[in-house]
Amino acid sequence: MPEGDNVYRAARELGAALTGKTLTVCDVRVPSYATVDLTGETVEEVLSRGKHLLMRVGDVTIHSHLKMEGRWDLYAPGARWRRPGWQARIVLGTSDRVAVGFQLGLLEVVRRADESRIVGHLGPDLLGPDWDPELAVGRLAADPERPIGAALLDQRNLAGIGNVYRSEICFLLGVRSTTPVREVPDLRAAVDLAHRLLVANKDRGRRVTTGSPRAALWVYGRRGPCLRCGTPIRREQEPGRPGQDRVVYWCPTCQR
Repeated sequence: MPEGDNVYRAARELGAALTGKTLTVCDVRVPSYATVDLTGETVEEVLSRGKHLLMRVGDVTIHSHLKMEGRWDLYAPGARWRRPGWQARIVLGTSDRVAVGFQLGLLEVVRRADESRIVGHLGPDLLGPDWDPELAVGRLAADPERPIGAALLDQRNLAGIGNVYRSEICFLLGVRSTTPVREVPDLRAAVDLAHRLLVANKDRGRRVTTGSPRAALWVYGRRGPCLRCGTPIRREQEPGRPGQDRVVYWCPTCQR
């Protein structure tokens, strides 16, 4: 499931391949932007902002969000794609590389001056140069009755956490996802834990929260016993915004 660490890696890989290069191919396969042609423009920068990916090309920004299924792949010109062509939402090519965005949950092309409309609402980026733990704590604490799981997922509080990290952070804190923010013993510890986990995983191909890739995650996706106490892991559907209910995994013994 794409979260802040995945998007950070995607931006880094795309940036290494495309930054400073002139586009020789620009095929946007989203009807609203099908007439956009950036051929001849130079890719100036590729960066992540929480779970958003921004590619600055000339006077515009190509903004994408992976959502659940999206990904960016890089190929040599003429190489066979690893996914079917009908899943491609955008194709960008240079003299030596082709970047393809598959099944992107969101793709738009906006003026550079309008970037704040896209990401201006986000809280401090867990993997960004603007990371500010005190600001993140303050935003979480501003709604003390809100469940901590929902507060962690809210990108306006801190940017980069998705459902996997939500489950893992709550387990490591020893609290249920439904616990009100006011009952979390140490919000600064929660914020610091989130930061450490994403930083530790930003360069890994496989996300690890346990310290061992053999059993990489404490609770998320587990069907068997808790790795710590042996109690069967539970999974529940927690309500979110319309159409965005998510499954949370938790241990009823370790998370009181």
